[in-house]
Amino acid sequence: MSKLPELSGRDCAQALTRVGFYFKRQTGSHMVLRRDDPFAQVVVPDHRVLDRGTLRAIIRQSGLSVGEFLELL
Repeated sequence: MSKLPELSGRDCAQALTRVGFYFKRQTGSHMVLRRDDPFAQVVVPDHRVLDRGTLRAIIRQSGLSVGEFLELL
């Protein structure tokens, strides 16, 4: 397993926009990002530092590998 860096929710969302995700809506501190083709929707907490388990779950739900995600940063 690759070691994940400490990221904020906004940094994570910016990386996901590079692969086709766009901001759909926000409820409280949770941003909903969506990609239409292939369809995927992820919820990214707008926190200063995301827990590593939360970040790993976001990466998995987006359909990316950890290595692909790290290249986007």
